[in-house]
Amino acid sequence: MEPDGMHGKSPRWLAPAPDSLQGPLMKSPAAIPVVLTIAGSDSCAGAGLQADLKVFTAHRVHGLTAVTCVVSEVPGHVSLIHPVPPAVIRDQIRILLEAYPVAVVKTGMLYNAEIIHLTAEALELLPARRRPQLVVDPVMVATSGDPLITPDAIAAYQEILFPMATVITPNLDEAAVLLGHPLKSLADLAPAASVLHTRYGCAVLLKGGHLATAEATDLLHDADGTLTLSSPFIKGVSTHGTGCTYSSAIAANLALGLDLWAACRAAKRYITWSIRDSLTWGRGAGKVQALCQWRHRGQR
Repeated sequence: MEPDGMHGKSPRWLAPAPDSLQGPLMKSPAAIPVVLTIAGSDSCAGAGLQADLKVFTAHRVHGLTAVTCVVSEVPGHVSLIHPVPPAVIRDQIRILLEAYPVAVVKTGMLYNAEIIHLTAEALELLPARRRPQLVVDPVMVATSGDPLITPDAIAAYQEILFPMATVITPNLDEAAVLLGHPLKSLADLAPAASVLHTRYGCAVLLKGGHLATAEATDLLHDADGTLTLSSPFIKGVSTHGTGCTYSSAIAANLALGLDLWAACRAAKRYITWSIRDSLTWGRGAGKVQALCQWRHRGQR
């Protein structure tokens, strides 16, 4: 098991970009990686595809979106979920995959089994040489506790999409649903990640931040072993959008050419700075917060 501490003071949470992306101007669009997010629209823009696009921009990759549903929400409360018609979702994915050299697909809120099926079908139609890497954030429950998928989606994730994934990024609540039992301590993470890796045949980044220990510790488990990612736990900050932000940062770094372990290291640095520098409006019961997802390279 390889530890990856996060105690340094360097703000360089982004991995160096390829030579073709260095400098203030990026003159060759063909050299800019393209990432597609298939996700829901979050009205407060802290999560969902809005968060993904901010992360992609911060990492200097070009983001595309296929909207799966429209969610009326603010941190701590989901008011309404309106699924986009399946034919519209299917056509968004089709036209984008046909037109752009998509390096990585990141999925967020897929809502129901039909959307999961059509997402998998669209990727399977691509020739193997053009098939992008796939980062699956199995969005199931909002930080507020509100459900974000229908019951039939869980089986569809497990049977169809997870086996296609490069990596899945469940949090503790999502892992508990997949495993059928809760994870109560850091000691539970390694065996749980190993079970999920064996079951689905993909890498698993199991996020342990909800344990609220002194260190926010995540475990990446794949065929090469286990990588521990730790950073100081930051108290008093809304976690709305952390899962979306983390997984889209992994997707962006994969698109930039990093291997999975390096991409997860870079994403862990990025999410740590995003939480640390969260934005706040209002006070008391009227307070709302948002992660700082738009920070440019090296800025504090």
